Amino acid sequence: MMKKIRYSRDVDAMLIEICDLPIAYAEDEGQMILHYSSSGELVLIEILEIKQFISSDYVTQNY
Repeated sequence: MMKKIRYSRDVDAMLIEICDLPIAYAEDEGQMILHYSSSGELVLIEILEIKQFISSDYVTQNY
């Protein structure tokens, strides 16, 4: 279950927060950075250069 989705205009990235656990480490998967807790649970998905995937009409606000 997703907790929050945010867009950062400064770095053109979408941040998808999965849970509230503290981030212990991250893995680079191309245009995505996957952030994990110390127990290996996925905490945050960061999608870089999101405008390449979504029309700029939909990416208009910084949440």
